[in-house]
Amino acid sequence: MSLGEFDLIARYFTREVRRAALGVGDDCALLAPTAGMQLATSSDMLVEGRHFLSTVAPERLGHKALAVNLSDLAACGARPLGFTLALALPRVDEVFLDGFARGLLRLADAHDCELIGGDTTQGPLNICITAFGEVPAGAALLRSGAVPGDDLYVSGSLGDARLALEVFRGHLALEGMRFDAVRAAMELPQPRVSLGLALRGLAHSAIDISDGLLGDLRHILRRSAVGATVDIDAVPRSDALAAQAPEWQRVCTLAGGDDYELLFTAPPRQDRAVHEAAAQAGVPVTRIGRIDAEPGLRLVDRHRVAVADTFGSFDHFRP
Repeated sequence: MSLGEFDLIARYFTREVRRAALGVGDDCALLAPTAGMQLATSSDMLVEGRHFLSTVAPERLGHKALAVNLSDLAACGARPLGFTLALALPRVDEVFLDGFARGLLRLADAHDCELIGGDTTQGPLNICITAFGEVPAGAALLRSGAVPGDDLYVSGSLGDARLALEVFRGHLALEGMRFDAVRAAMELPQPRVSLGLALRGLAHSAIDISDGLLGDLRHILRRSAVGATVDIDAVPRSDALAAQAPEWQRVCTLAGGDDYELLFTAPPRQDRAVHEAAAQAGVPVTRIGRIDAEPGLRLVDRHRVAVADTFGSFDHFRP
C-alpha cells in the first residue's frame, strides 16, 4: 500500500524535539530563543532543473537543501536552532525519501538543528527550507558593516562547484578523483557555521557566497556604501581548478556561485585573531583585498595591473 501524506511525514520527518518547545504534529511549531538572543531566520528554495540536476543522489540533495540555509545563518554569526521543510513531490518514492531524509537529518544532527515542522504536497520536485538560529542581541554579522581600510577575506576555496557544472555541460573535462572532488563541492557544500560564530566580534561584515564572489561582494559594498579592491589571483582555488585555463579559473572563482563559503571584512589589526578563529573553526581563510572609501569595485592581478570587470553573477531572472 502506498504512503499517504501524513504517513510520509510520520515515517521520514517526525522526530522528538530537544530544544524547541513544540515540533512536528501541530499547526505551528514553537521556538523559545535564549534570553538576550535575537532570532535569525533564512528561507531558501531548491527547484529541480534550476538549482540541482535530476541526477543528484537523494542523500546529497537532502544535505544541500539544509546546507544552503545553514550557510546563511553562518554568515550572520547565528547558531542554528531548528528548521521547517516544505516539500513538493511528483509522487511518493520511498527510495528517494529514504536517501533524502538521511542526508537532511545527518547534517541537521551535525549542527544540532531540529526539524520542527513544514508541509508536503504533490507537484514538481521543489524543496523549501526555513532555518532558525539565535545570535546575541546586537552581535549579528551584517552586510552593512564594512569600513574603509578593512581587509577582505574569503573562507575555503572557490570555483569548484562551477567547475563541476561546466564538466556536466560538456565545456570542460575532468576524470577520476578530481571530478569526484569538484562534484562533491557542488552537491555537498559545507556550511561554515563554526567560522561564523568565531567571527562574531572580529568581522565588521559578512555574506555567504551563493551567487558568485563578485556579485555577493557587491551586496556588501552597496549596503555599506563603500568600494573595494580585489586581487583576483589571490582568490583560493583547488588544484583541479588551477589546472584549467586562466580564463576558466577566473570565471569559476569570481562568478561561479554555489560555493557557500564566507566572504567577510575585518580591520587589519584583527588579522591574527581572524586566523586564530579560522584555525579554531578548522577552515582556512585568505585575504583577497581591501575595502575602500571610494565607491566601486576594482580588480587587479598579482602584478597590481587593473583587470576589466566583465564578470557577472547568478540571477534567477536574468540570462
